[in-house]
Amino acid sequence: MPLPCLRRALLGAFLLAGAALPAAAQSPGGPKRVVATFTVLADMARNVAGDGAIVESLTRPGAEIHDYDPTPQDVVRAQAADLVLWNGLGLERWFERFFSRVSDVRQAVVTEGVAPIGIGEGPYRNQPNPHAWMSPTVALAYVENIRRALAELDPSRAELFAANARAYSERIRALDVTLRARLATIPEERRVLATCEGAFSYLARDYSLREAYLWPINAEEEGTPRQVRALIDLLRRSRPPAVFCESTVNDRPMRQVAREARTRFGGVLHVDSLTAQDGPAPTYLRLLEANAETILQAFGADQASR
Repeated sequence: MPLPCLRRALLGAFLLAGAALPAAAQSPGGPKRVVATFTVLADMARNVAGDGAIVESLTRPGAEIHDYDPTPQDVVRAQAADLVLWNGLGLERWFERFFSRVSDVRQAVVTEGVAPIGIGEGPYRNQPNPHAWMSPTVALAYVENIRRALAELDPSRAELFAANARAYSERIRALDVTLRARLATIPEERRVLATCEGAFSYLARDYSLREAYLWPINAEEEGTPRQVRALIDLLRRSRPPAVFCESTVNDRPMRQVAREARTRFGGVLHVDSLTAQDGPAPTYLRLLEANAETILQAFGADQASR
């Protein structure tokens, strides 16, 4: 059987199996089931939900989210959920087609009310940069939107969700203060953050960094000769001490850039996915901390403010 036909057959079988599942996997009055499109959102939702909801991510740690290819089992998991959370702003280009296969399940866009930064070039020019969670201040809007969605889903636990959201927001605010102080130690002439994907626009804005990248958003063309040459020319003028690449994409083009621009590859940054529990970024807050540590170490900035 050709692969597309086989995939459709498997999808049909999984959907039939899902239809045979009870409407809710938990007992009446028990915690609701929530599915998030990727690991960062799932971690945020777990912090807001506490033990008031069961939260899981469609994607696994380390997965690329932009062009994720949902499996038939993903459809079944979403159909069995009470709520699906997604980022929006064009991040999950596959989501609307995916969610059209799911019926009678609530969904919430967690970037509602966020003022997006536009993508400056390429095929997605003038469309919103979807990586808004990379700003801790914007992440507070994510937390509030998740709280609201959970409270509407399960009003009996609204006070629990509100208390958890307040506590989590305070932790995000405290980390923002710490990151701001630490990143401020980078000398002005070194404040160029060069990465593979243009995923740090919000963070660069918050912490007065100058953003540079190979490609504006993970898509079909990544690391083309034109992209590599353009970044090499920019870095030879700005001379940052190091360049970086995100964990979910191939870092080979950036390593080439580092060699030809006479700088060094400073390490891996985490954006679109958390790591496994034994990795450096198993939670959203640890993701922000790990990125700052990698940048500061590569830039040789004073870490005494830590």
